[in-house]
Amino acid sequence: MTLLRTQNLSAFYADFQALFDINVTVEEGETVAIIGANGAGKTTFLRSVAGAIGTAPEMVFFDGRAIGGKTPHEIVRLGIAMVPEGRRLFPSLSVEENLLLGTHSERSGPWNLKRVYELFPRLFDLRGLPAPSLSGGQQQMAAVGRGLMSNPRLLLCDELSLGLAPIVIRDIYQCLDVITAEGTTVVLVEQDINRALDASARFYCFQEGRLALTAPTEGFDRQAITSAYFGL
Repeated sequence: MTLLRTQNLSAFYADFQALFDINVTVEEGETVAIIGANGAGKTTFLRSVAGAIGTAPEMVFFDGRAIGGKTPHEIVRLGIAMVPEGRRLFPSLSVEENLLLGTHSERSGPWNLKRVYELFPRLFDLRGLPAPSLSGGQQQMAAVGRGLMSNPRLLLCDELSLGLAPIVIRDIYQCLDVITAEGTTVVLVEQDINRALDASARFYCFQEGRLALTAPTEGFDRQAITSAYFGL
């Protein structure tokens, strides 16, 4: 079943057009990667789906329902959560307080504090500390955990590996297997082509705000992906 569909999605920052007629589909239970160079429109795409950038109603459909133009708060209540680039934890709050912010959607589901602490055991030890005292990897875990606390059907992940050590990136990506096993659908934005393709079943490659290429990841020619990525 198609969970997310965008239809001729265009997005603007004032007079600057960042996306041009993007058509993407994500099936329930899939992990789909969005790849592309800096400025390709990947984050803008996620922000448009999450309601942070206004769109026309019928540019974004979730579970068959037109949701373009809804507020981020409404989008979360429908079952879409975003793990933003840069974590964006609240510095004045503890780790646990940041996690609990995810419960404001009041959605039922498998994720709660106990499950998040099982997924990221280190967060349990750090739960009373202010968020800025954590390492970058620990903050990323907290950001993912906060998103899960809203019990989303669709989790949008923006640059999970950005600025992190390889061993931390490996651990976080291993947790995606647990998340998807619970039935959560994932859209993953990454600049690291190999990391994104290894974690996903299908990919979309953006280039200067346009869709340059889409295909299943398994067995696809990596040179063709590189050419689309750089617009060669």
